[in-house]
Amino acid sequence: MTTAGNLIQKGVEVADSKIYERDKIWSRYSNDKVEIGEGLALMTRFLSKTLPLGEPMRALSIGSSSEPQFRILESAYRGGLYLLDVEKDALAVVKERIKRQHTTNVNPYLGNYTKIFQTQEKAAHFLEHKLHDEKVHLITLHHSLYYSRPESWTELFQNLYQIILAPKGLMHAVLMIPESCNEASTTWLYNHYAGKYFGHRNDQDLLKFERDLAGDPVFKNAVFFSRTHHIRFFVDDFEKFMSVIWMILLYPDVHPYTQKQKEEITEFVFRKFWLHKRPLIQLQNHVSICRGICLEGLEVTGIS
Repeated sequence: MTTAGNLIQKGVEVADSKIYERDKIWSRYSNDKVEIGEGLALMTRFLSKTLPLGEPMRALSIGSSSEPQFRILESAYRGGLYLLDVEKDALAVVKERIKRQHTTNVNPYLGNYTKIFQTQEKAAHFLEHKLHDEKVHLITLHHSLYYSRPESWTELFQNLYQIILAPKGLMHAVLMIPESCNEASTTWLYNHYAGKYFGHRNDQDLLKFERDLAGDPVFKNAVFFSRTHHIRFFVDDFEKFMSVIWMILLYPDVHPYTQKQKEEITEFVFRKFWLHKRPLIQLQNHVSICRGICLEGLEVTGIS
């Protein structure tokens, strides 16, 4: 029989698993990707209603290349699906699928979005050399903004909106909420341990950012709408459960927890979650920015 000590040790060791493997577990055992898929279907419905039936739609997915929403994007955006990811392993999965399933409309690119869209000149270079001077109708940033600072978001969104997005198009971003008192939530776990060891708290407030953009002249003709959703995650395998915890805590890409710190975190998760079969909770915000799109029948907040 596996002892508690052995399980905790395995939970520490799994901290070095690959990001795409962690995300695959999160995708399989939570309702996150189902919920994001519903959002994508809604975005696609708006685009289909606005664009001519014969016009092929194009999409740019930033940082979610091998995730389940790939299937929605690949089938709906036959004019070109461009997958930008910083992780080689995630793109390798996509490349194998492209070859196996002959999905020639899919174009994977390795790169860091924080650098590629850092300036208008760099964004224009990507448009010319990677998108072949064809702007896209949909840009997604699903959980990818965690890896950039909020002070860089305005320029990022401006460059994407002005240079990459088509005259009739949508941008769709998803992030977890920044504050929570619920110890079972991803937000509380991150704020507690990143704060305890690195003096850092989650300052990535997507709804506040939406309000800030509403006053930006670049987006004066845009329409915004937002939603908040409740996500649950649990898997009856402690190593898999802990691999997702390390993803939430941004180890090792952002926060390099020490061995002792990893042991403390793992034991906490074992005692508070695993022994009681307690699910991990995540509240997450969706923000959509619409350009030249009719949203009739949907309650939205807009810019006049």
